[in-house]
Amino acid sequence: MDDRDVWAPHGEEGFVRGKVIDLGTKTLTIAPYGYKEPIVATYDRVFPCEDERGTSLDDNCGLMFLNEGNLLDNLRQRFLKNTIYTYVADILLAVNPCHAMPKLYSHNSIAQYRGKSLGALPPHVFAIADKTFRDMRTMNQSQSIIVSGESGSGKTETTKYIIRYLTSLRSTSGGTASQIEQQLVEANPLLESFGNAKTTRNGNSSRFGKYMEVHFSQQQRSPGRVNYDEGLVVGGSVSHYLLEKSRIVTQAPEERNYHVFYRLCAASPPELRNALFLGNASNFHYLKHSCLDDRSIDDIEGFKQLQHSMTHVGLSEKEKIAIFTVIAAVLHLGNVAFEENTESMKGGSLISKSATSSVTRASGLLGLHEDNLCEALLTRVMTTRRGGAKGTVIGVPLKQDQAAKGRDALAKAIYSRLFEYIVARVNSCFPVERSASFIGVLDIAGFEYFQRNSFEQFCINYCNEKLQQFFNECVLKHEQQLYKAEGLCVARVEYIDNQDCIELYEVRGTGLIDLLDEECRLPAGSVEHFTMAVHKTHSKHFRLMHPRRSKLAFYKSMRDSEGFVVRHYAGAVCYETALFMEKNNDALHDNLEMLMQESTDPLIQKLFPMRSPTTVAKKTGKSKLIFASNADKFRAQLRQLMEKLTSTGASFIRCLKPSIKMEAGVFKGGEVLSQLQSAGMVSVLALMQTGFPSRTGFQSLYEMYKDFLPAKLASLDPRTFCQALFRALGLSDYDYRFGLSKVFFKPGKFAEFDQIIKSDPDNIAVLVKKVEQWLVCKRWRRAQFAAICVIKLSKKIQVRTQSAVIVQKVVRGHFVRKKNQARIRAYPQMINLRQQLTTIEKSLGTLNKYRNTLSSKLTSLAQKMDAFILQLKKKPLDQNEINTKLQEYSRQTDSLTEELHVLAQREKEEEEMERIRQIQECLERERKLREETERQRLAEEKQRKEREKKLREIERQRRAAEEEALKAREEERLRQEAEEERLFLLHEQQAEEDARRMAAEEQERRDRELAERLAQDAARPQEVLIREAVEAQHSRPTPEAPPTSPQRRQAPAPAAAAAPLSPSRKRDLTKLKYAELRDTINTSTDVELLIACRDEFHRRIRVYQAWKSKNRQRDSSSPGGLPSELRNTPSPPVLPQSSLATASVSASTPPRPPKNATPAPAPTAATPPRPPKTVSSPPAPASAAATPPRPAKAAMTSPPLASATPPRPPKTSASPATKLPPAEPAAPAAPPRAPQRTMASAFADQPQRFFRVPFIRPSDQAQAKNAYKKKGWWYAHFDGAWIARQMELHPDRPAMLLVAGKDDLDMCELPLEETGLIRKRGAEILEADFEKVWAKHGGQPYRCYKVVSMD
Repeated sequence: MDDRDVWAPHGEEGFVRGKVIDLGTKTLTIAPYGYKEPIVATYDRVFPCEDERGTSLDDNCGLMFLNEGNLLDNLRQRFLKNTIYTYVADILLAVNPCHAMPKLYSHNSIAQYRGKSLGALPPHVFAIADKTFRDMRTMNQSQSIIVSGESGSGKTETTKYIIRYLTSLRSTSGGTASQIEQQLVEANPLLESFGNAKTTRNGNSSRFGKYMEVHFSQQQRSPGRVNYDEGLVVGGSVSHYLLEKSRIVTQAPEERNYHVFYRLCAASPPELRNALFLGNASNFHYLKHSCLDDRSIDDIEGFKQLQHSMTHVGLSEKEKIAIFTVIAAVLHLGNVAFEENTESMKGGSLISKSATSSVTRASGLLGLHEDNLCEALLTRVMTTRRGGAKGTVIGVPLKQDQAAKGRDALAKAIYSRLFEYIVARVNSCFPVERSASFIGVLDIAGFEYFQRNSFEQFCINYCNEKLQQFFNECVLKHEQQLYKAEGLCVARVEYIDNQDCIELYEVRGTGLIDLLDEECRLPAGSVEHFTMAVHKTHSKHFRLMHPRRSKLAFYKSMRDSEGFVVRHYAGAVCYETALFMEKNNDALHDNLEMLMQESTDPLIQKLFPMRSPTTVAKKTGKSKLIFASNADKFRAQLRQLMEKLTSTGASFIRCLKPSIKMEAGVFKGGEVLSQLQSAGMVSVLALMQTGFPSRTGFQSLYEMYKDFLPAKLASLDPRTFCQALFRALGLSDYDYRFGLSKVFFKPGKFAEFDQIIKSDPDNIAVLVKKVEQWLVCKRWRRAQFAAICVIKLSKKIQVRTQSAVIVQKVVRGHFVRKKNQARIRAYPQMINLRQQLTTIEKSLGTLNKYRNTLSSKLTSLAQKMDAFILQLKKKPLDQNEINTKLQEYSRQTDSLTEELHVLAQREKEEEEMERIRQIQECLERERKLREETERQRLAEEKQRKEREKKLREIERQRRAAEEEALKAREEERLRQEAEEERLFLLHEQQAEEDARRMAAEEQERRDRELAERLAQDAARPQEVLIREAVEAQHSRPTPEAPPTSPQRRQAPAPAAAAAPLSPSRKRDLTKLKYAELRDTINTSTDVELLIACRDEFHRRIRVYQAWKSKNRQRDSSSPGGLPSELRNTPSPPVLPQSSLATASVSASTPPRPPKNATPAPAPTAATPPRPPKTVSSPPAPASAAATPPRPAKAAMTSPPLASATPPRPPKTSASPATKLPPAEPAAPAAPPRAPQRTMASAFADQPQRFFRVPFIRPSDQAQAKNAYKKKGWWYAHFDGAWIARQMELHPDRPAMLLVAGKDDLDMCELPLEETGLIRKRGAEILEADFEKVWAKHGGQPYRCYKVVSMD
């Protein structure tokens, strides 16, 4: 095992140095230095280290081993030495130092790098700028510098240093900087104030991309060579891309809006602040939610720089005030708040009273009328195509959220157009004149991926895909093409071709951008439909996948309709599409745009110019078809940018951020490595490792070293000179390659070769001797080659002699052919003419009438042609005679062909005329037949209408008679119903009085008996008690019927209230379940069976109460019993037999309530509470304000009250007293002692769901078909799977509120899944909607409890 150190992958440091301790089939085990745990990695992720630790090289191509680990370590070592720039071939890597380094960018540094070749001095951004300038002059081609990197990596500062260097070349060479050069430098603070903002990654992050061009004049002297004295800057321009508009109205936590807002509020003069009604930044809605206390940002100094920059670019004081006025207007516009308009029948919204002053200030600053601004913010004008040529204008009121969105769209439109105006104003300050070439600097955001990625990251990563493809073509593809053109055999380096990802974005019709634009054009488009269309269209595309297939757990819970994942060249990114349509289409309403066009402010008029009539007509007619989205605009801008970059030479600067926190001196290897991979530097290293990064021309190498060698060696030609040097030095063929015009070196070999050449004189003498020996050997080999060439030449002469004979033969044949050329050419022509005659003869057979007309002419011409062909074969003829005959025969053939065509056409026309005549005769006969048929049909139709008219008259008379009879019967029915209603009410009042009196007497008697029984049963075991209860049930005499009043006897008594009857036979009902007893009581017409079921029901109640009393005494006597709050709960008293009998009857035949009857009062402390679900469950206190939720069903030793949960009876107008309580088992056994439990006052972790469904009472359903049906609402609150609260809202009586544990008998018994409410569309509502209605009708707040086991 080799003792060389290796780089092992590490999550935080990127790569760590260590020793290989174990070799596997696919993995290696490395013991890292400074870490206890070994690292297991695959072979392709382990790289060899450099021999010397702490290696720091200016160019990474000089490393012995070009790999990711050595590249990262070299960057780390240089960063710790405060050296932030490093080369990878011609690519500059710049690491942000996170602190100021003024000496590094001084005027001395600019002068130091002027005219120096790349690599002559330490790496620097000035070296790249100088190389770009020299390439522009020597190649007469414009150049571009592409600066890319993440936010906070220093792209903006790097761009400023490049501009400073390019505009300082003339001043450093002895000239003075012109006004245009100063304006180019001073334009940066102005653009940064309006386009930069603080983010979580950078305090001065550019939120837009810009391409700055610096134009230079034509070089007059020494064309093709660099002359810095003529490097005059004659102009410049700025192009911007994708301004982040959403930041104007909302910002992420710990971030800020654009700098200009805070600088204007913090440092503006008092008179300007008063004129613009400005104050603290916390007073404005668009600023108060952002980071206001960042001490690293000096807004006062920034405002001074802004004023200075605006003055230098040529903005007057009036223009400054106008720009600041628009900025203040945006802030005041953001303070306009809205509220719902409850008074208007059309709905809509109103401007809040607190925002009245903001509207006044915003309208005044924008030059608008206050009422017009309010109307435009609160309504939307729509134009229909009906109502004439101009259409009909309709004002649609906007809701509160719609008005807020319109306000934000107006603010974004004003600020974005103001930014465009500022860029155009900056460009107008230095117009381009006499420009020969330019240097463009592209500063655009690098590849971005956050936890939540939206439309901005979608566009930025699309731009980086295009730039990465351009980078691959410039650096990797062109490098390999150069090797191929120079004839070098170098293995091809495979790099990621992201053309398929670019096509996924921009393919017409099915690309992501076109799908988004198409969805925005739809009247009812939605982001869900757009996302599903993306998945459906590109379901088999490799670059696109569903969020749940992402490796990150955060995205696995995301639905397919909420986003999609794109596999970019730097990694997969999940995009959330919630705001895609809003950010892609932030166009203003027509009324807002027209309002801004009517402004009296001059600057606003420039920002919102009047549209031409043709444009207005197009938009009015087809507003959806001419839709222009932000994504489509960005695609067009990016296409223009790529065309410009392709037409220029390119240089690349990759900016890196040492850590996310951006602390000085902190270098996080893992984060830097991720940025290197995103920048495509790994592919560059692979190319450099297998290729030849160092190269130079033969002439350049000759000019470089001819002074170090003797004159006899310096006199050689450049190519021989280079070959002699390399052979004399004994360099391996692996270390260098000879191309057609250049010599290429492996990484670091060119430096080694240079060191050998410039060594001491003794070494040079040895080198000269080796060169002379190589030259002698080369000349001897050349002599041998000359001898061989002479031998080959003699053989070649012999071959040429034989070839001369062949040439003579060919020449003689040529002369013969030339002499008879006319006959040779005429013969095939005559053959063709003869074949044409044969074709004409065949066509002549198709004629019928005119066949004999052409037959004689055809025969005569054929004989003449045959005779002429025979002459051509036998004897030579004059060329003129041949040409004359050919022309004559050709003319005659054409004449016959034309005549044949005319006769055939004439015969065809005659046949067609005859066929048309026959068709006309047939049509005439058919027309006469149709006219006769139509006359008969009209006569029959007239007779049919007369018969139908008579039948309708008879039907009308019959219906009139039926309606009169029906009306009489209806009046009689209504009269009878009113009389029955009156009698029913009288009967009900008397029945209720009798029932209350009988219930009171019966209750008093039973309470007395129960007290005596409980006193006797206290000393006896439970089994005896149950046995006696059963015996008493079978031996109990039939109770006497209660006395009735005379009015009661007159009313029709129900079946259950009839005189008691002794059962004729014994009935064993002990095995019946609760549901069976209930169904029998409610449905049976057998009086004896009803009485037996009632007795069995009361027997179970008594047994259950006796068992519960025993159990309570046992729990209270034991130390581990229930808590005091449950032990003190009173047991429910036994219901009297008469009331239970009444309940059974009422359950089967509910009485009809009066129309204005009030609902039954809620249960009080005297009302018996509902028994628990199981025998072992404690009874719920009746007087509790809030009851615990339904307990979960668990396995118990004692059987439940009923083996099956009884279904809930249908809701009627009957009172809750008519419902049956749950039954008790026939012979319950004593349950085992329950575990100790306690009640914890905490909210249950069950899901809370709320529902609302309409219902119609049965009485309303019985009305006429077209009568109005009164509809009520049924509300339910489910705590987990069981109902917790229930509410019934009737249209003509007070609401009924029910709570679980208190009103269980009247509530829904089914679990949530069985009710079907989950699958009912529109049934589920929000918790706030339920609580609002619950509180409105006097409901108490809901509290749930959970039972916590103590053992």
